[in-house]
Amino acid sequence: MVKHIIIWTLKDCYDASQKAEIAKNIKLNVEGLKDKIEGIVDIKVQTEHLPSSKGDLMLDSTFVSEAALKAYAINPEHVAVADRDVKPFVASRSCLDFEI
Repeated sequence: MVKHIIIWTLKDCYDASQKAEIAKNIKLNVEGLKDKIEGIVDIKVQTEHLPSSKGDLMLDSTFVSEAALKAYAINPEHVAVADRDVKPFVASRSCLDFEI
């Protein structure tokens, strides 16, 4: 299996309440991909964090294989969510993928 971890930092132009709403929407739509894309074992978006955190949200997902992760990356359902609900609001993204 493969873990796919992403840390997103939202753009500074949003206030705290806007960031909370954006984070809620990202969580809802990204987690909703589990039943739509084959190969996802688990997918969760963490929106609550301590002030010491360097990011605003974390995606913690598990895939059956590296091939499944690669297929997810180009899946039209995933691309639509990323393009509509994530990319317009994100200032930075860090990713770490590894086998478990």
